This record gives sequence, C-alpha cells and structure tokens, in this order.
Amino acid sequence: MTAERPNSVSRLRASDADREAVVDQLREAAAEGRIDLDELDTRLGQALGAKTYAELAPLTADLGPAPQDAGKPLVLKGGIHGAVRTGRWKVPSHIDVDGGMGGAKLDFTLTDCRLREIELEVNGQMGGVRIIIPAGWAAETDEVDPGLGGFKDRTRDERLPGTPLIRVTGTGGMGGVVIRHPNVWERWKLRRALRRRKSF
Repeated sequence: MTAERPNSVSRLRASDADREAVVDQLREAAAEGRIDLDELDTRLGQALGAKTYAELAPLTADLGPAPQDAGKPLVLKGGIHGAVRTGRWKVPSHIDVDGGMGGAKLDFTLTDCRLREIELEVNGQMGGVRIIIPAGWAAETDEVDPGLGGFKDRTRDERLPGTPLIRVTGTGGMGGVVIRHPNVWERWKLRRALRRRKSF
C-alpha cells in the first residue's frame, strides 16, 4: 500500500540539523581520505550556506554510504506501558516493532545512520506504531498490510544521496501504523537540541 505523498523534497528549505548531518558526513569522508582538506573546506562552506535540500544533495552524492554493517537486530515491544526509541542511537539493518497494548514509537531523527537499507517489520497490535524519519530519507511501504487499524505513509518519495531506504513490512493490526517526517513541533525541538549540543 502506498499512500499519497507530498511534493518533491528537493525544493524544501533545509534545517540546521540537515546542514549539520552533511557536515558530519563530509568530515568523516575527509578522515577516511576520500576527499582532501581543500575540498573539505569548499564543501563545508557550501553546506553551511545551503538553503534547500537541492543545494545539499550534490555535496555528498559522490561519497555514498559506508559499507553495510548489519549489527544486532533491534526488537522494540510496546507491551502494556508502551515503548519509545528516540534521541541518538545506533541503527541496525533489521528492526522489529510491536505496538502491544501501550503503543511504540521509533524516531530516527537524531540518528547518524550510514546504512544503505533498513528492514523494518511492524505490527500495530492494539496500541499502534509511530515511525518518524528525517526529511530526505525514503520509505518503501508497498508490502504493509493495513489490517483493521490502517497504515498511513506520509513520507515523501524523494531520497537524498547518502541516506538509507527503509523497507517496511508487516501489518497495521488493530492500532494502526504511521510513518512520517518530523512535524513543526518536533523540528523546533530538534533545532533546540542541536543548539544546546553546539554550546558545550
């Protein structure tokens, strides 16, 4: 099932978090010897001055993601009281999320993920599952069964270079499953968190 998606993300304004993510990737590429220091300086200046996703995308397009590191699968179960995975956490290549009775929330917004693909299996159960991915990430959701609770894909279908593709499978169950990008309130909190991090 594929829900109606918003317009192209490339024309949207980039946030401080988006610029910082590109800066981190450029610095990592320089540390690995994939770009030299002169090129790093040039690209950093362009990244910090970028206004839209279209201006950011070319800066990392030739770098690509790091080799796939499967890691240990993550299992998140809502149980009775609910479960949340948010903030900065290591993203494995396979994740199972079960809403249980209390619901489950999986937030990728602050993660530093270098994987090419992430396999995400969901079951809304009674409490439902909410998935939040950064703008520029893409989701493939055709194999999700909406169940009785439904499934909503509110993501944009344009994937920026160097970002992962999330392949979602499973069922909405009774509580439903939603995958989306951060809303206005969440973007404000993200900018605030990044400002605090820079101040230390």
